[in-house]
Amino acid sequence: MTDVSIERVFSAPQEKVFSFITETENLLKWWGPEGITIAENNLNFSACGPWFSVMVNGEGERFKVSGLVTSVDPPNSVSFTWGWHDDRDIRGAESHVTVTLSADKSGGTKFELVHRDLTDEEAGVRHNEGWTSSLRKLEQFVNS
Repeated sequence: MTDVSIERVFSAPQEKVFSFITETENLLKWWGPEGITIAENNLNFSACGPWFSVMVNGEGERFKVSGLVTSVDPPNSVSFTWGWHDDRDIRGAESHVTVTLSADKSGGTKFELVHRDLTDEEAGVRHNEGWTSSLRKLEQFVNS
């Protein structure tokens, strides 16, 4: 198993950042790597329960991921499971994501994402790239 850990500091206050990682309207602004659109979803990380999204790349390929929101502690953290679906819509191996926020000394927000239990190194590299790209989009929204 492989884990990915990514940290950022955003200039926005913690409550604003938390709204962008939990509320549907805000999630849809940054969810998925650059160049991806969200074709279908029930993204809502503000309460425990199921979620899914279908991402579509520039070539029209569809990528479905789903899971359960397992913990929500406003405005400090959210945790959820994560599993990719194959082309027959069969869900694969489950991994776990936790996003933790804390106020920093300058009035901004320290953001930490940990994606645990990925199947192997290659999955770790791909998820690190995907999250890094997604977080570039998030940064544009929360810091504006």
